[in-house]
Amino acid sequence: MKSGELKILIADDHSVTREGIIKSLEAYIPDAKYSEASNAAEILQLVHKTQYDLVILDISLPGRNGLDVLKEVKSNYPEIPVIIFSMYPEDQFALRSIRDGASAYLTKDISSKELAVAVKQILNGEQYLTHSLMEIITKDLQNKLNKASHEILSDREYQVFLLIASGKNVSSIARELSLSVKTISVYRAIILKKMNLKNNSEITYYAFKHNLVE
Repeated sequence: MKSGELKILIADDHSVTREGIIKSLEAYIPDAKYSEASNAAEILQLVHKTQYDLVILDISLPGRNGLDVLKEVKSNYPEIPVIIFSMYPEDQFALRSIRDGASAYLTKDISSKELAVAVKQILNGEQYLTHSLMEIITKDLQNKLNKASHEILSDREYQVFLLIASGKNVSSIARELSLSVKTISVYRAIILKKMNLKNNSEITYYAFKHNLVE
């Protein structure tokens, strides 16, 4: 692990979550300096100003989501490792996160100890891939020639797709993502066209058929 003071940025739109992550890590990595950000603009501003050793990033941010931020961080600062730390299960966003340059995809139900193990491994210049994520990656490699329809969606389109499939309407999705109803409606239209589906019921059926929602 890097010597000297470590600088770690915790990016999540919930202050309680940020405080919890910091408290968990302080028990294992007490000498690090922790910064906090709650949205994409704050994250990118801080990353531009400070040479961070690690960014721990949530997907669900107001406005631009975490995967958009991940892409921009890795495009401009490829040397900064990023952990995606999300409430979404691995089979929904982990593969996309790793493809976009994340060093790990961790769900928020992991233990403090496992989080610390992952952080230390990544600070040593390695990736941290859970056994279940390795299985997902292997399966994806095996299925490359038979690409599923949802794989052609952009990250934001895929996020909206999952929310529609879970039964949420356009207005509630707009509130959750801090976007306009019109924008969500446009995303919905694009999703239907790309996936050759007709309505929300077909989106939901497709998602259940492919085990993308519970």
